[in-house]
Amino acid sequence: MEEEITNHKVNCLVCGDVLTYLNESEEMECSYCKNIYESNTKCVNGHYICDHCHSLSAYDLIKEFCFNTKLEDPLEMACILMRNPQVKMHGPEHHFMVPAVLLAAYYNKRGDYEEKKKKIVEASRRAKQVLGGFCGFWGACGAGIGTGIFISLITGSTPLKVKEWKQSIMMTTKSLQTIAEHGGPRCCKRDSFLAIKEAVEFLKENFDVVLDINKEHKCEFNELNKECLKNNCPYFKD
Repeated sequence: MEEEITNHKVNCLVCGDVLTYLNESEEMECSYCKNIYESNTKCVNGHYICDHCHSLSAYDLIKEFCFNTKLEDPLEMACILMRNPQVKMHGPEHHFMVPAVLLAAYYNKRGDYEEKKKKIVEASRRAKQVLGGFCGFWGACGAGIGTGIFISLITGSTPLKVKEWKQSIMMTTKSLQTIAEHGGPRCCKRDSFLAIKEAVEFLKENFDVVLDINKEHKCEFNELNKECLKNNCPYFKD
C-alpha cells in the first residue's frame, strides 16, 4: 500500500505506473486539460500530464480536470484527483472536489458540457466558504455540504425556493447522517467517498438519473492517515 501511494507521487499522477522516456517527442493529450502537446515523457499506460497542469493548485486542478473529463463515474474522478500530490490527505479542497466530480458526472451524462463548466465555477465559489475543520468545529462535514451544493446547483435552489430548497437540504442531511454514523476521527477520503455514494443514490431516487460507480471500491490512501479506522472503515484495504 505504501509503495502504491508513493508511485502516484513519483510516477504517473493518473495511474501510478512507471514513466517512459522517448528518444523523439510525439504529440500527446494531457489527461487533465485534454490539450495536445509534444513531449518525450508518458507513462507505460499512455497517460501524460502537461507542465501547466503539473503546477496547478488543488482547486485549479480539480476545476481543470472536471471541465474536460468525459467520465461519468464521480468516484473514479475523485480517486484520480486524490492521487495528485496537490490534493492532500485532508483539507478543504475536498469540499470543492465532491460537488465538482458530481457536477461533472451529471452533466457528462446529459452531454451538457457548457452548463457543466458554469456550475463547477459556481461550486468553487460556494465551497471556498466551507472552511477547513468544519466537521469538528461546526458539526457539518464539508464533503457532506458539498453534496448539498451539488443538488442546489442542478435544481436552481435559492433560499426562496420550495421543492428545490427541500431537496438540497435533504441531500446534505443524508450525507451527514451517513458520515456521522461511521464515526470519527475525520478522514477526508472516507467522508468524500461516503458523500459521493449518498449523492448517487439520491439522484437515482429523486431524479431518475443513474450514475454507475464502482461498488467494490477500496481506499488507496489509508497509509497516509495515521487516524485511519482501518477495518471499521467500509473502504479499508489491507
